Amino acid sequence: MKQHNYFVYILTNKHKTVVYIGVTNDIEKRIYEHESNIGNRFKFTSKYNCIFLIYYERFTEINQAIARETQLKKWRREKKNNLINSTNPEWRFLNEEIKERFYEK
Repeated sequence: MKQHNYFVYILTNKHKTVVYIGVTNDIEKRIYEHESNIGNRFKFTSKYNCIFLIYYERFTEINQAIARETQLKKWRREKKNNLINSTNPEWRFLNEEIKERFYEK
């Protein structure tokens, strides 16, 4: 049986001043979609140029991923920052790494 992948992810802008939390079953495609929608000023990620992946968690059950996304969205900014810092203290942009890690052929 095929294992499913679901991701909760956090994006930021170039200056690392804004964070956006989302959930997807295809993180590489979703990041591409965020990058491609820069011109749509009505979407949060476009308005604040949040296209840089700085954190993600992987799940095999969609219900777990949605529950985690909901939990993180309720957190204050300081707690979100601490979560990001726990695995990515420099807030490196992980866009290229995610392609190599999950989608190499």
